[in-house]
Amino acid sequence: MNISFVIATMMVSTILLLTAITASAFITTSTTTTIATPVVLQQPKQSSSTYNRIIPPSSRHSSSSSLLFMAGPSQSRAPIVKTLKPASIPLMDSGKALARSGELLIDFTRTLDLYGGALSNAGANIRNAGDCLAQAAASCRFKTGIEIVIDELREAATCLSEGGDRIKLAKDEAAADQDTELANKLNELYTPLKECSRSLEEAGAYILMRKPLYDVGQSLSNASKQLTNISTTITELSIIKSNNDDGILSGQRMVYASTRLNDAGIELRGENEIKKPEGRAFLKGGGF
Repeated sequence: MNISFVIATMMVSTILLLTAITASAFITTSTTTTIATPVVLQQPKQSSSTYNRIIPPSSRHSSSSSLLFMAGPSQSRAPIVKTLKPASIPLMDSGKALARSGELLIDFTRTLDLYGGALSNAGANIRNAGDCLAQAAASCRFKTGIEIVIDELREAATCLSEGGDRIKLAKDEAAADQDTELANKLNELYTPLKECSRSLEEAGAYILMRKPLYDVGQSLSNASKQLTNISTTITELSIIKSNNDDGILSGQRMVYASTRLNDAGIELRGENEIKKPEGRAFLKGGGF
């Protein structure tokens, strides 16, 4: 009786042990199969062209958002200029001088007995062009004012182009009055005004198309050369007409406008000379 009970107990224990082993193996297998490898979903790549259309180039990298333009030509060893700010001061000086030159040209027409005529209108156009350059210079200080700079440069170009049209009309009036000297000098003013207008329009277009600032500076320098030609003709006309002070001063102010406009172009091209400190200038505040 005792032997049968012991045998039965051993069999039950063996069955329970086998059941436990089987259940443990099943649980391990199911756990292994349920732990899946995480799936990495790849997002579709956005084409560069779409990216360019959505995000403006100037805002792609926050660390270089102020670097608005490409550098100059690779062969140039000049410092790279990437903002319009260096040109703000000389461009402001040029605009104010050009506006003053236009006002003096209007006063000059009083001596010629042509006040209120086409030549006076040309002087008003030159004055307005100077105001536009000064406004563009004020906006050059801020990277958010690029659109204003473009608009004002192109508006200045429009004013000078209209001034050229007025000069052509004034030349016809002088020819009708049989004033040959005046007609010849006015004829010499037409082409420089148109070329200066074209160069300023080109500068604004280059900024709009995000061309290198080197090219923008070159256009400003080209415009300055035409202003020099205009100033020479105005001075010669003033000397012919009894050395009129208003006319001579108008030419002088335009020379200064030309010089400062060229300085603005030099600043944008990075060709300005960097002066080394002398004496105690290395000290903060410039020394004693």
